Amino acid sequence: MKTSLAKDPGSTRAWRVMDAAGQPLGRLAVKIADALRGKDRPTYTPHVDSGDFVVVVNAAQVVLTGRKEEQKIYARYTGHRGGHKEEKASLVRARHPERLILNAVKGMLPGNNLCRHMLRRLKVYPGPDHPHQAQLAGRETQRG
Repeated sequence: MKTSLAKDPGSTRAWRVMDAAGQPLGRLAVKIADALRGKDRPTYTPHVDSGDFVVVVNAAQVVLTGRKEEQKIYARYTGHRGGHKEEKASLVRARHPERLILNAVKGMLPGNNLCRHMLRRLKVYPGPDHPHQAQLAGRETQRG
C-alpha cells in the first residue's frame, strides 16, 4: 500500500472569510490556525504548507472572556536597550485590534519556517471592509 503525500497547492489555494464579531478569541484563533495549516482537510500533512488564505473581519469586536481585558498583558520588544514594553489587552484593542488575533494565531502555529509562510496568508481587518473581494468571487462569510 502506498502513502500519498500532499503537495503545496500554490496559486490554487482557497480564500476564507471569518467574522470575528462576538466570537471568543481563543476559539476563533483555533479555527483560523487549522485553516491556515490545512488541518481541516483529509489530505493534511504536517510538513507541507497546504492551508488556505484566511481573511478576518470585525477584529475589533472579538470577545475576551472573564477579566482578560484588564488582566492580560501583551509584551513586545522594540529592539533598543530598555525597550521592553507591556500593554494591557484593552490598550492593544484600542490601538491595534488586529494584533489580538495575530498574536493568538501565531501562538497556535508551529514554531518553524512554516509559521512565517502561514502568517503571510492571514489578513486581519478591524472593521467589516477588506480589499480582497476579487479573490472571494461569490464565497459566503463564515462565522468563526
